[in-house]
Amino acid sequence: MKHYIIAKWNEGVDRQAVLAPVKEIFDRTLEIPGIHGVNVIPCCIDRPNRYDIMIEIDMDPEALPAYDASAPHKEWKARYGEHIAAKTIFDRAD
Repeated sequence: MKHYIIAKWNEGVDRQAVLAPVKEIFDRTLEIPGIHGVNVIPCCIDRPNRYDIMIEIDMDPEALPAYDASAPHKEWKARYGEHIAAKTIFDRAD
């Protein structure tokens, strides 16, 4: 399945500066059994009605609980949770 995290940063967050550290966090999810790929994709348009970043994780559905409990997921929430104005989670079966 594909697990998507789509987020809009708070005003004042440097969208370019956070891109590499966020990618570093999510690249570590590849160590979790059942996770096969990760893409961290910035939005190419800077408009108020757009979200800023999309994280796509290719995983087996059974890997979702391990991902939820993982250190990278906890770090993402701890480091960036307060900097997110809005977030959407979406899962798609392949």
